[in-house]
Amino acid sequence: MDSSNALGQQNENLALTFLRQKGLVLIQRNYRTRLGEIDLIMKDNDYTVFIEVRYRSSTKFGGALLSVDRRKQAKLIKCAQHYIANTSGQQNFRFDVIAISPSSSQHEIQWVTNAFDEF
Repeated sequence: MDSSNALGQQNENLALTFLRQKGLVLIQRNYRTRLGEIDLIMKDNDYTVFIEVRYRSSTKFGGALLSVDRRKQAKLIKCAQHYIANTSGQQNFRFDVIAISPSSSQHEIQWVTNAFDEF
């Protein structure tokens, strides 16, 4: 595993721990299709939540949150549609973003629920 993949896994682990502490339950990790990948799929009460985890070591180009642009959103939506088409029963969905950035003592985690909702 190269260093960028290792860093990605480390940040996904950080996000997963954070979200579990908030009461979400993991359904699937790294859901891959030919269209792309969803980092985490979790259950939050009646919602299936598609979660994109982003890390940026600097805010020089807008930071982690702003890196989920329209193009990335469109890829996530297509992956989610693939997941929905291949699973049954769930009616409520949302897209969340976990933005991770370094701070002086530990990582700062920003959780944006319903970050975008265009299906």
